[in-house]
Amino acid sequence: MRRLRVKRTNVAHRLPRGKRAPETVINYFQKQHCKSVFIDRPLKNYGTGILSLSEGKESLKTMKNHYYSETPGTESKRETWDFSLNGEKFRFTTDAGVFSKKEVDFGSRVLIESFVPPEVHGDYIDVGCGYGPIGLSLARAEKDRIVQMVDINERAIELAKLNADKNKVDNVKIYKSYLFAEVKGEEFAAVITNPPIRAGKTVVHQIFEEAHHKLCVGGELWVVIQKKQGAPSAMDKMEQLFGQVETVAKKKGYYILRAIKV
Repeated sequence: MRRLRVKRTNVAHRLPRGKRAPETVINYFQKQHCKSVFIDRPLKNYGTGILSLSEGKESLKTMKNHYYSETPGTESKRETWDFSLNGEKFRFTTDAGVFSKKEVDFGSRVLIESFVPPEVHGDYIDVGCGYGPIGLSLARAEKDRIVQMVDINERAIELAKLNADKNKVDNVKIYKSYLFAEVKGEEFAAVITNPPIRAGKTVVHQIFEEAHHKLCVGGELWVVIQKKQGAPSAMDKMEQLFGQVETVAKKKGYYILRAIKV
């Protein structure tokens, strides 16, 4: 039997033996009115990762090779390059199957440049850290804090650890986690995320919900998101959860949003 963990409720479902074809999985969960599921064991001819039921078979095409796949199916092809973030020089190694492998994406750069440390004490967590540009940049800037960095993509986690070592950033904890599933403790001073937009709005909003739970009072959620990819919806959700949301910066269609837990 195949075990599938349904996001948001963390309910474990088992499909009847013999009904493991990807198309059957889609039909099975669509009938249960699920918007998306996290596939924690490989489907036939596909990997693991987030399956958007609203996209149906189209999601299957991307699940195998997308940056939010647990085990990317693309052939590894590492590249190493230098990049400056907030005036600091970094050397990053990236690979196929991770987000923005050629350079640090513009949205992440605007988020790093806009970020202002919260007044409260506590650690940070970078959700969907990829190969590590946001988390490593913030950790280098604030050596008195620990920055936890999590991602579902095993290849990204391996690269983030390599890049932390390469750039001599040691005040980080880097580990595999589906969103906050493996994150221990609460009372974080900041949750920072460039969320996996292509995984769907349900996943993005789940990050906001779980961030609110994990933050201490006075802790802050920082998000970068494009207007065309759901910034207005993200603002509505953050305001619903936190009671307020601030647009810290706007550049080339990217919004930097901040909400403070009260």
